[in-house]
This record gives sequence, structure tokens and C-alpha cells, in this order.
Amino acid sequence: MLTLGILSVGPGVRATESEDVGTNGNLAGEPFEGARLSLPFHTRENFSLGAVTESPDEAAEADKLAKELANPIASLISVPFQGNEDWGFGPAGNGYKFTLNIQPVVPISISKDWNLIIRTILPIVSQHDLFYFANLPKDSPLQLQNRSQDGLSDTTQSFFLSPKKPGPFGLIWGLGPAFLYPTGTHPLLDTGTFSIGPTFVVLKQAGPWTIGALMNQLWSVVISEDRSSVSQMFVQPFISYTTGTHTTFTIDTESTANWNASGIDGKWTVPVIFQISQILKVGKQPISIQIGGKYYADTPRYGPNWGVRFNFTLLYPTGRHPEPVERTGLVK
Repeated sequence: MLTLGILSVGPGVRATESEDVGTNGNLAGEPFEGARLSLPFHTRENFSLGAVTESPDEAAEADKLAKELANPIASLISVPFQGNEDWGFGPAGNGYKFTLNIQPVVPISISKDWNLIIRTILPIVSQHDLFYFANLPKDSPLQLQNRSQDGLSDTTQSFFLSPKKPGPFGLIWGLGPAFLYPTGTHPLLDTGTFSIGPTFVVLKQAGPWTIGALMNQLWSVVISEDRSSVSQMFVQPFISYTTGTHTTFTIDTESTANWNASGIDGKWTVPVIFQISQILKVGKQPISIQIGGKYYADTPRYGPNWGVRFNFTLLYPTGRHPEPVERTGLVK
């Protein structure tokens, strides 16, 4: 199963510079301080359920964050923790799977006009009865089945080279390679291959709307013994709308095609996902929280039927101008 996202940024990584910020640029984040909660982006010293005050600058910053979060290749450092619970797996239809995707995104300014956006996803999986057949004959080779599997799945990492300013017709795009690393800890949680291929994203943002699509195609180049080759495509068309209160409504499909699967088993997994996200602040730390539901319009044999998604994202905007320094001595 294929996903997107990426690892943490070290001290040596330089985020997008403020003087280069264009449509993909944004404001700087501030460190976490305590547990003061802001709805939607700011409140008074003590949290209450009363009226929320929000300055024009804070409203603009929150609106920009919400729109950049809808852009997979924005100049925004983010660390999402995405939980997915899916039901209806297996021959009996009672299997379920929980996946926690840790998928930070890091933009790097590599020139005046170009960014390199690195997206990775590290899936942590717990699944039960996906491959369990009840009431098997005593001579069946599937006896003594391992009904539960827990551990890491394969890691996917994508590198997008993207211009800092939109192209013709206001299109924002990124292109580069994608890699699938065999980091799985159980044969039923991974592919056992190292795979590579191209990835591409294109989108347009107009007012509160963001419309676009992301895709990649992976082929295995190194295959573990007794494992099969991989040829699979990931396609994610999406459309989102951001309100004046920094709430974003998104509908998309994160479809995967397994080209090596037989026609009987089915090649496509097509979840239709509706999500609602909200920009908040905890102390001075901007965050996004999200909830969504999934309906599987098509799946391989023994695939899921329904699912839910919860997402908590830490946001670290880049490109903010530095605060003025108070000078106490004589200046030459």
C-alpha cells in the first residue's frame, strides 16, 4: 500500500528564505509554550468558551497556513501523525487494520527560484484477521495461522523539484523520483522489495479553492528471496475548500493499482475520502487537527469496506522576517 510524507529536518537544513517566498512561501512558526489553546488561532491569556479575538495579522497567517496545508508541495515544514482505521478485510469480512502514518514534509530552498520538497511516510501497522480463514479442513496448509500482525510497513519517500512561483495559468507543480524502502518487520506487512519510479504533482489555488492531483508509479529493482516484484501506481486527485474561519473541507481518493495482481483478485483499491481540518494554536505552536471518513468504491478480493481517519499535524511555517533586536549601546 502506497502513501506519502517525510522525516525530520536537522540543524543543517535551510528552509525557504524569506526573500524568496512566493505563492509557496509562508510565515514562521514559534516554539511550543504550555497548553493554551486558540480557536481558531488566538485567544486571551486564559482559555474560555467566550468570544474569540483574532487580529488581522493572525487571521491572515492562519488562512495562509490552511491553504498551504492543502498544497502538498508548499514551503511549509509539517509533521503529520495520521491514524487510519479500516474494516471489512478478509474472507469473513471481519478483519480490521490500524495504520499510523508518520509523514513529515520538509521544503529546502536550493536556489532563488527552486525548492526541493521531501515527503516521506513511515507506516506503523496493527492488523487482525486479514488473512484468516475460519473452519478450515484439518489437512489445510493454512492451519496454525498468524491472525494478527504488528510492526512497521515499507517506507515511501518522494522528492519534488518545484518552482517557487506558479507557472502558466497559475499552476503549481513538482516532479521527481519516489522510493519504496523495505523497512517492514513482518512478511505480511511489507513487499520485500526496494522500488523506484517517478512522482508528479500539479495543482491550482484560486481563492478558497485548491484543486489538483498527485501520482507516482513504482517498480521493484531489488527483490528479496521468495517475494514477488512490484509494479504499482498511486493516484490522488483532490479538491478542497478553505473557509474564513480556517476550516478546510477536502474530498479526494487515494487510489492504488497493483498491476501484477490477477484480474480475479482485483487490481484497484479506491477509497473515497471526505475530511474536515481546522487550524489551531496550542500556546504559540500552530497545529492542524483533522477527521475524515472513507468509503471503498473498489477493492481487491478481501479488501476493506469502510474506514475513518484522524490526523494531528505540527506546523512550522518558514520565511518569517526576524524580530527586531533591541539595541542598548551606541551605534556607530
